Amino acid sequence: MLKQFLQFKLSQKLSPQQIQLMKLIQLPTQAFEQRLKQELEENPALESGKEQTDEFDDDFDNTNEYEDDNESISAEDINVDDYLSDDDIPDYRTQANNYSSDDEEKTMPYAAGISFTQHLINQLNTFRLTDDEFDVAEFLVGSIDESGYIRRSLPDIMDDLAFTQNIYTSEEQIQKVLRIVHQLDPAGVGARNLQECLSIQLHRKEKRPDVELAIDIIDNAFEKFTKKHYKKLLQKFDITEQQLKDAIDEIEHLNPKPGGSYSGNNRMVEHVVPDFAIKIVDGELELTLNGRNAPELHVSREYNNMLSGYKEAKDKSKSQKDAVMFIKQKLDAAKWFIDAIKQRQQTLFVTMSAIMHYQKEFFLTGDERKLRPMILKDIADEIEMDVSTVSRVANSKYVDTPYGTKLIKEYFSESMTNDQGEEVSTREIKKILEIVIEEENKRKPLTDDALAKILKEKGYPIARRTVAKYREQLDIPVARLRKKI
Repeated sequence: MLKQFLQFKLSQKLSPQQIQLMKLIQLPTQAFEQRLKQELEENPALESGKEQTDEFDDDFDNTNEYEDDNESISAEDINVDDYLSDDDIPDYRTQANNYSSDDEEKTMPYAAGISFTQHLINQLNTFRLTDDEFDVAEFLVGSIDESGYIRRSLPDIMDDLAFTQNIYTSEEQIQKVLRIVHQLDPAGVGARNLQECLSIQLHRKEKRPDVELAIDIIDNAFEKFTKKHYKKLLQKFDITEQQLKDAIDEIEHLNPKPGGSYSGNNRMVEHVVPDFAIKIVDGELELTLNGRNAPELHVSREYNNMLSGYKEAKDKSKSQKDAVMFIKQKLDAAKWFIDAIKQRQQTLFVTMSAIMHYQKEFFLTGDERKLRPMILKDIADEIEMDVSTVSRVANSKYVDTPYGTKLIKEYFSESMTNDQGEEVSTREIKKILEIVIEEENKRKPLTDDALAKILKEKGYPIARRTVAKYREQLDIPVARLRKKI
């Protein structure tokens, strides 16, 4: 049975304009420019650049140039079917009798580089190979990744050759062809693991005592080498510390990713475009917003004139009403977009200004130990905005400082209490930890327990597992892997 009743409900919803603003705020500069370009293409009522005044418009206004011409064409003289028919394209649409050299179509040539795979295949042509061997070699080269490795096992490659290339061969034959691939440049390409890659490069070198010892270490004691068990290596090969040091020096100069050394390897290089710039002028900080984040936009005057012309018309047809609805929608969208960009600029500047003043001591000195503990809520409370808004700014924007270009979120950190009861930034502790590790004796690197004791002596009482966590965040290996001869 249906019942009718009243219900009061309070809800909060974001308007389309607010959603648009939030999306614009989180865009970095390059993505924002793409979004701006897209909006200019989609909305003809939105224009970029400075708005033209009447005196400039007159120079290009030629619509009434022939208004006083004596000749006139009536509607009865025009055959509408000739304009609407799409069956035949008139000759004048495909030919031009007034062609001149100035109209010559010019194209800009693009430099086309040779891919890494093609570079290797070109080298294969210098070897004497049978058709089957060349097909196998070409398949192996095609299986090499951008680092220069073949990540698949020989049985898998043999199956792929049979199923995809209709080539039936054996593992021995593939191994034979693989040795030819290993002769290609850059040295080490086509290896199946790091050990094989280093071994290939060492065998290419001139045979010297330190190189031969390095080959012996890689081929016969690779695990001991990777774990830096130097004492076991000294005992195994019955050598001096200096001999081991020379051999390790040879290994350390090898390229673990030979594919990355190919100069013609076309890769996408991402350039960071800073959204802000902080400069020190007369001992004071000066913040500027990247001009690419503040484009000049305005509403099209033509669309405004079209709308005002409709208002002055006495008789309004249905087609005119539909047209004015379209014009109004585009004008509203243009105004909303311009307002959203202005709010975006203001939000970015206010947020970054608050961060700059909060970390003033750091931006003046560049010393990371001067970074204050700062979380999103600290800035949100100061500028009286939501935490999510500050997060959108911090997670995607870069700032150019006298000490380098950094992601803004890197200046945020948790706090920790030192032995004097003061709140210090975890970034400060990490920096001190990094300095202690840099100054340690590399022959006897400090363990996490020893690092924790040193930090405690410096006034930062933190546990060993916290030291391990900070060390991993700094991409610093454990003490055993930091050991040097």
